[in-house]
Amino acid sequence: MKVLAFDIYGDFGHFKKFYTTSSPLTFSFPPPPTVRGMLGAIVGADKIEYLEVFSHKNCKIAIRILSPVKKIRMGINYINTKDNCWIPIQKGSHKARTQIRTEFLKDPAYRIYVSHNDESVFSKLVDHVKEHKTVYTLSLGLSELLADFKYVGLWEVTEGHSAEGEIATVIPMSAIEDYGIRFEEGKRYLKERVSVDMNQQRVVERYEDVLFEAQGKPIYARTKVYWEVENGERIVFF
Repeated sequence: MKVLAFDIYGDFGHFKKFYTTSSPLTFSFPPPPTVRGMLGAIVGADKIEYLEVFSHKNCKIAIRILSPVKKIRMGINYINTKDNCWIPIQKGSHKARTQIRTEFLKDPAYRIYVSHNDESVFSKLVDHVKEHKTVYTLSLGLSELLADFKYVGLWEVTEGHSAEGEIATVIPMSAIEDYGIRFEEGKRYLKERVSVDMNQQRVVERYEDVLFEAQGKPIYARTKVYWEVENGERIVFF
C-alpha cells in the first residue's frame, strides 16, 4: 500500500475541544475529521463533499506530532452581530464586542500520513502536495491561523499485527494491547478524547481516546495492528 507523507505547520493553531464553550480549549493535534478537511482543501473538495471523499472507509490517516506541544491563551474580540447588523459602539444594552480568552497551540507542526482507495483522488492529492498547491486556503483549525506544508515522501507501507516497537504517530487506545505500553523516563504521556468519524450531516459517529507523547517522541507499545513505512517508522492509522 502506498502512503503519502507531508508536514503541515504554522505559527498558531486551534482545534476546539467539543466540550468547551465560553473559554475555548484546543486539542494538542488536529482530530481526524479536521485532517480530512485539510485534505479536502488541498484537492478542492468542499465542506460537505470532503466528508465523503475522505471518509474513513475510503481514506486512512495517521498523525505524528513533530514539535513539542505548547499552549498559550490570548483574548479574541468577537463583534456584536445581533439582529444581522454590526454595532461598532456600545448602544443601550448592546455591547460593541465581547473578548473571549482562547487557548492556542504555539508553533504547531505535524506529519500527516495518507492512503486512499481511489487512485485518481490519491494521485491528485500527491500532485498538489508536491507542487505546493491548494484549491482552498489551508489553516490550522481557524481561518485566521494560516498553515504552510511541504512534501516529505511517497512510500510503501506493510501491515503488521501484535508486535512491540516504537510508534511514531499518535495511537488510538483501541489499537493498543492490554498492558501494552512501556512508560519510559523523560517522556510525557497524555491522552485526549477526539472525534474520529463524522458523517456528511456533520454528526460525529465515533469518538476515540488517543495516546500521544507531548514532546513528539515515539511511544514504545504493543499494538494489535500497525503499518511499517519503508523508512523504518511504525505508524497507526485511524
